[in-house]
Amino acid sequence: MKDLTVGKIRGLQQIARRSGVFIMCAMDHRSGLISMMEDAQHDVPDYKEIVEMKHDMCLTMGHHASGILLDPEYGSAQCITSNALSGRTGLLVSIEATGYEPDPRGRITTLLKDWSVEKIKRMGASAVKMLLYYRPDIRKLADRQLKTVEKVAAECIKYDIPFLVEPKTYRVEGEKMDSTEFAEKLPEMVIQTAREITALPVDVLKAEFPADMKYEKDYTRLMEHCRRLDEASRIPWVILSAGVDFQTFKNQVGIACRSGASGFLGGRAIWQEAMELTGREERVKFFRNVAVKRLRELAEVAETDGRPWYDKYGLRKGKLADINQEWFSRY
Repeated sequence: MKDLTVGKIRGLQQIARRSGVFIMCAMDHRSGLISMMEDAQHDVPDYKEIVEMKHDMCLTMGHHASGILLDPEYGSAQCITSNALSGRTGLLVSIEATGYEPDPRGRITTLLKDWSVEKIKRMGASAVKMLLYYRPDIRKLADRQLKTVEKVAAECIKYDIPFLVEPKTYRVEGEKMDSTEFAEKLPEMVIQTAREITALPVDVLKAEFPADMKYEKDYTRLMEHCRRLDEASRIPWVILSAGVDFQTFKNQVGIACRSGASGFLGGRAIWQEAMELTGREERVKFFRNVAVKRLRELAEVAETDGRPWYDKYGLRKGKLADINQEWFSRY
């Protein structure tokens, strides 16, 4: 059983449905989104176009999600002040800089300059999210990345706000991600990563699906990988979409939730085809008619099979913490 503070509990409530399941949509893409828009438009989008894209995504899909993940540069304050983000929808804000610091051995996550947990809390967000490039088999880099997690986790404890970490595997020189060899390594890497990250004071793990379904199609083995991921994670976990197609992601959400996941935080699998459309009206139509339908389908799967986040902590819905008459004097 984990002792949670009132601020952490409140933030987790805000990004989850009343059932305790997370139905979250990621819209914090920056360099990747710019590349997708550039490919469609054959020109680099300017600040206004990127903000408009996030505004339209948030306005059409936001109230169908329990939480929306946005970035500070183009999304979070912009969607709040344009009233695209409903006050009833939880807000997660990313803290890392887009991209990564290259290293001869791999990738290093860096925090966004002039941005902090304090500012995320001050703007009224529900939770802090950090993407973390991580290879447990590259020990020196892994240890350096864990120190970054510890630093942000300490700030989240100080400001009493939930902290979500999104570890992401990647290929190193000599490896090909879309290959049988890498697919064979993936389950152990994802599971060991969960074991190491959740040993730190993190509140929710945003996990990769622990198998490449292009190469592993056996349902029993997929379930076993997800069960092992559930055992490795000491905290509630959700599945990320990692750019797979919608039907693949829907299958992954179902398998993960039946294995102990508390929902999903999906991005491109829900809305990526809209980036191929050049007209704003067409994109909004896609968000409204296709992306919203997908979000609802995923929500139905997660609500049916997902595990409430507090259950993973050994807590129950009616008593998430011990509170007595003097609690506020010690808070």
